[in-house]
Amino acid sequence: MNILIFGKDGQLGKAFPSLFESATQLSNIQVQYVGRSDCDLSQTDAVKQCLIDAKPDLIINAAAYTAVDKAETEVELAFAINAKAPEVMALYAAEHGATLLHYSTDYVFDGSKAGYYQEDDERNPLGAYGKSKAAGELAIERAFSDSARGQYAIFRTSWVYGVGGNFIKTILRLAKDREELKVIQDQVGVPTSANWLAAVSLDLVLNSNGQLQTFDSGIYHAVPPGETNWYALACLAIESANAAGASLKLSQSAIKPIMAVEYPLPAPRPMNSRMATEKLKQAIAAAGDVSKLQRWNKPWSEDVQAYVQQLAKDGQI
Repeated sequence: MNILIFGKDGQLGKAFPSLFESATQLSNIQVQYVGRSDCDLSQTDAVKQCLIDAKPDLIINAAAYTAVDKAETEVELAFAINAKAPEVMALYAAEHGATLLHYSTDYVFDGSKAGYYQEDDERNPLGAYGKSKAAGELAIERAFSDSARGQYAIFRTSWVYGVGGNFIKTILRLAKDREELKVIQDQVGVPTSANWLAAVSLDLVLNSNGQLQTFDSGIYHAVPPGETNWYALACLAIESANAAGASLKLSQSAIKPIMAVEYPLPAPRPMNSRMATEKLKQAIAAAGDVSKLQRWNKPWSEDVQAYVQQLAKDGQI
């Protein structure tokens, strides 16, 4: 089986190699990783050629334009990468009977819902980034709507962190020099480890022998159990770093909670990013390997603590 992974330079893309390398039963798999220097996703012809050359049975699109604020002024580029490129991948998968995994975001919602968002809730993105990701979802759905071949999963997730720049690393970097920090407390969501997200993705599409399995095409919400806000996440990051022996100038008590209106940004953010995940859990359970559900037993906080501890161990704090 040939697997083509777009976005090898990003946090999510960097999570896949260890999964494939550590699974000896997946020796029948050939994986090709594609980054910015290999394929410019803003160029339709480049994406098409990459697909033609790789002849993938499984396409994993871990690439995205994620500069939320810059997207307000780089709208065309954001749509090219987040909407047009996924459409090209979906059309290829539908035509050749391949499987497509694509990743979307909580930003397709406006965040006004009081409870947890369901997969079929109405999209209503607030900014250009969210609109480009919503357009990508729609493009994939349209590409497969008239085809009886292939299958796809769109994983909506939130607050991703891994190898690369992210909120947790920013807080820890600032904590080395700052004596006080103000962090938003009224935006709610779920921090999602890139390693966790990559593993859950493969839980849906591959069986224990590393073979593609069928599933119901559609949108799946993919975030670990629990919920939090940016302020509480910052506090946990500092607490975990201190417990790991990191030398920080900023104490946890010196982090001050503020409202989002006190920290205006070019692009609006959803205030509520909580997403229900029962659909994905049921789909994974239906495949028959109950052991895969163990990933859902750990709250988001445990992964964050382990992540910070590893950063400290690696000398990155």
